[in-house]
Amino acid sequence: MARWHRRRLSQLLYFSYGVTLVIPYANQPFYMRAAPSAGGLYPAELYLISQGVAGIPEGLYNYQVRSHSLVRFWDESRWPRLQAGCAEAAILNQCSLALVVSAVFFRSAWRYEDRAYRRICLDSGHLLGNIELAANLTGYRAYLLGGFCDQILEELLFLDPQEEGILAVVPLWDLWQPTSADTPQEMPQWPANEFTALSSPIVTHVPELQEGDWLPFLHRVSRIESGSLTRPPVPATTPAEPPADKYNFPFCLRVSTATPPIDWGPHLQELVRSILKRRSTRHFTGADLPLQLLLALLDFTYHPEHYTAQGLDGNPDYFDRSLVETFVVANGVEGLEPGCYYYAVQAQELRQIRFRNFRNEVFQLCLGQELGRDAAAVVFHTADLTKAVARYGERAYRYLHLDAGHLGQRLNLAAIGLGLGVSGIAGFFDNQVNEVLGIPTSEAALYITTLGIPRQASPPKG
Repeated sequence: MARWHRRRLSQLLYFSYGVTLVIPYANQPFYMRAAPSAGGLYPAELYLISQGVAGIPEGLYNYQVRSHSLVRFWDESRWPRLQAGCAEAAILNQCSLALVVSAVFFRSAWRYEDRAYRRICLDSGHLLGNIELAANLTGYRAYLLGGFCDQILEELLFLDPQEEGILAVVPLWDLWQPTSADTPQEMPQWPANEFTALSSPIVTHVPELQEGDWLPFLHRVSRIESGSLTRPPVPATTPAEPPADKYNFPFCLRVSTATPPIDWGPHLQELVRSILKRRSTRHFTGADLPLQLLLALLDFTYHPEHYTAQGLDGNPDYFDRSLVETFVVANGVEGLEPGCYYYAVQAQELRQIRFRNFRNEVFQLCLGQELGRDAAAVVFHTADLTKAVARYGERAYRYLHLDAGHLGQRLNLAAIGLGLGVSGIAGFFDNQVNEVLGIPTSEAALYITTLGIPRQASPPKG
């Protein structure tokens, strides 16, 4: 039994953040991981907290990526302290294992400076996307907690808050009975988003900051202190239907996105293969992308409920996906007029809002990166900052970019599975994004994902 538990956890960690390729260099090798990272800097760290299960004694562990091993650096129970730091979240009464995702700030800050916190959160969101799917593959259900007292959890893991900050706690519910790998357990139920996202205070005065001060400032003002760590009211009724799609223009071209789900093969073997061979594309050919493949990408990313028959979670946790809007700029998609489209997730349709080819504009707003010019389709994630801050305070910045990275990782894996090229872009001119999409300045760009036909690649699946 102990070996069985360790093997499953080993696979979960490897599929989430393991080394999938070693590239030799003169000075030292470069280790590529299952989750993408801006500049290959990998700011995220993974910790495991165990309450004590067979083969995984209670204590604190750090995942050592290069050796694919867990180092136990504390051998006493810290679970009660984890519960206290997470506002006594109900799920922690049901689980015995939890992952903690943190970020070592300097790993990104030395290169990206004031833009680094955005990239850190996006990179950590990629990792959360992998954890969600890797949990499905190994018999766990990954829950998501973003409402926690930063100081309590930093002290729990012995972190220096000036150098490393915690971004998410991921309790792991074991779907399989302790004595059998064949009998699934019924998952615990409680009100949706009970503890997934809690709010922090709102900053009313921003001091004058010097270059290099924005990263620590953004993390500091989005902290939740123990005195303000309160449970949200439990709703008396079942949550309402998902919010309606935000943009609905009466006379625009509408294209249905309903499509058969991607077939990930027996035992999700093709999904595993996509996780392990995922790479960011460096160059696109500029060739057109079949519309059916674009629709399949959107379906896997935004409609997990279509994949329950294949064994995937139909309702994975996000901090608040309702805040994130999606636009698609079609530069070269077969059967789709060039232009900018709003993706209405609930209605499952693309709604054209601007009517022309934006290839040159996307090239410019992506800081002159050829990926933006040569991509067949470009996916933009945006959010209404006023609405987000009103709901979650300054903590909203973390939640929005973590969720955008999570969605971006699902796009990544779907593209790789279909033989397409894909690359995320976090470096762009924010105001130019609003101009191209035709959205108000209150709607902020979070993340860009470019899609297309990669150079020197096999024909895409279709």
